[in-house]
Amino acid sequence: MPDMYHPVTSPLLEVVVDTAAGLRAAVDNGADRIELCAALSEGGLTPSSGLMKLAAETGCPTRAMIRPRAGDFTYTADELHIMHHDIVAAAACGLEGVVLGANQTSGALDEAAMRGMVLHAKAHGLAVTLHRGFDLVPDPREALEIAISLGIDTILTSGGATAAAQGIEGLAALVKQAAGRIEILAGKGVTTENVEAILTSGVTAVHASCSAPLPAHDNRAFALGYVSAGMRDTDARSVAQIKSILSGKGGRS
Repeated sequence: MPDMYHPVTSPLLEVVVDTAAGLRAAVDNGADRIELCAALSEGGLTPSSGLMKLAAETGCPTRAMIRPRAGDFTYTADELHIMHHDIVAAAACGLEGVVLGANQTSGALDEAAMRGMVLHAKAHGLAVTLHRGFDLVPDPREALEIAISLGIDTILTSGGATAAAQGIEGLAALVKQAAGRIEILAGKGVTTENVEAILTSGVTAVHASCSAPLPAHDNRAFALGYVSAGMRDTDARSVAQIKSILSGKGGRS
């Protein structure tokens, strides 16, 4: 894997992408880490092995979403079996980590399912992000301690709000409780307009899609239903703008 990336002192920028073009736009414009998905319009699903291989070839640290279907995060034994296989696939493609989560119907973390997946990921040398299933939990303080006990590296969260800009107080509480034991990654609705306010919570990492609408280019494909209205992809300028703002903020070691 190319040695293209070096430690930085500004807050980390993770960009979530679901296409090859989006991956290139993010990497070429300053993303420090990639969350790799398929079907971001569905909240992100497990990406193909081909896309994972391409991401690994960029040299940018990349964590693949491990989510076998759209919908909630309460999984059957068969779905967990699929997820374990997809974790192995991410490792085989040379990725840095995976993004996953499992909840009980109450919203609480499914500790048994999570423990199995995290141990499996760690056995294959992967870092682990707990996705925004964390924001479903009834007790974030308890869930944070569970995540730490399981060996999870990062929690992606909006601070329990519908978007990170509305969850600054919750993010600040998590940062304080975490006390450097786990990375708190602020995500959902992060833009150039609100990223500085979100940083006041004390987070040292943000997660953004940096997306923009795609122009219509094939009326026939649209008419046949292959192209949906409102499709979006990673916007290079948005990535560069957020990166520029973060580069002016020191303090991440």
